[in-house]
Amino acid sequence: MKKRKFSGGWRSKLKRFLPSAETVRNNKWVGWIGPALYHPRLWQLNRKGVATGVAIGVFFGFLVPLLQIPFAALFAVWFRGHLVAAVVSTMITNPLTFAPIYLLANEIGSFIFDLLEPDTPNVITGAAYQAGDMVVGWLDKFMLVGKNVAVGLLFLATFGAMSSYMLVLGIWRVIVNIEWYRRRRGRTAR
Repeated sequence: MKKRKFSGGWRSKLKRFLPSAETVRNNKWVGWIGPALYHPRLWQLNRKGVATGVAIGVFFGFLVPLLQIPFAALFAVWFRGHLVAAVVSTMITNPLTFAPIYLLANEIGSFIFDLLEPDTPNVITGAAYQAGDMVVGWLDKFMLVGKNVAVGLLFLATFGAMSSYMLVLGIWRVIVNIEWYRRRRGRTAR
């Protein structure tokens, strides 16, 4: 049986697809952060750094409709999360997922406000029944829907960040266990 040499595994394969630190430092969109981009923890592929970066990216991907990437990059630098993971995970909201996420946020916000104030009517149903009366009170309805969406997005951002952090840690642990199992199995086969 041939002896296999361990080549670094999945991290080295992943590093091929990630931009280098120098490429990001020279990028005009995140280069404004400046010397803080030279901190080595922003570029190391370790479980806590990547999990922190993904959580920050998911949080700002859900919460901020504009300028998600600069906010995620700034907070990744501040919390020493993996910068590329933070920037890439903001893409959770994209043109394909934008509408479903905002509809879900409206439903979540409406549910939360129904729990707090159960006597208020459902805005969407009320608006559908009053189709002829849209001009009167449209601003109040818009503000109520906006409030529902804002609270729903805050809930999605918080829950998404916490769950993505735990999910990345769990997936990382599974991958490491598989790698260790393969190493042990390779040693016993010799």
